[in-house]
Amino acid sequence: MTKTNAMRLLEQAEIPYRTAAYEFDENNLSGIHAAAQIGIPAEQVFKTLVTRGDKTGILVFCIPVDMELDLKKAAAVSANKKVEMTHVKELLSLTGYIRGGCSPIGMKKKYPTFLDETAILFDEIAVSAGMRGEQIILSPTDLADYTDAHFADVTKEMS
Repeated sequence: MTKTNAMRLLEQAEIPYRTAAYEFDENNLSGIHAAAQIGIPAEQVFKTLVTRGDKTGILVFCIPVDMELDLKKAAAVSANKKVEMTHVKELLSLTGYIRGGCSPIGMKKKYPTFLDETAILFDEIAVSAGMRGEQIILSPTDLADYTDAHFADVTKEMS
């Protein structure tokens, strides 16, 4: 197993975590696929989405893989009038991560981060370890503390 930057940062901060590796498919980078592969319910596996607010700039949202980001709720919690998804081409330059391997831990810059409030229902959640095929499993409060994330209601059912 390759140790990712996100794992090294958690170790430096003495935050306990474990990992789960899975086979990823270039044609199916969905979090639901990842959740099934690692045997963790989809509502406990969180995807990291990078957005742009009209007033605040880049924002990060971590939401369950079986949900969609509600852009109106995202705007409201982040003091924006409008929030939109960034283009996938911008992801690497903004975060240092690629699609399917974007972790909220260890981005190039510290962006305002929001963790869907459902995370607090679980002792552990999974987020990308910073590469495709690897997840970090940790306490949602440890993740929020480390990334300075705010818990907020930012999701809606998938359409």
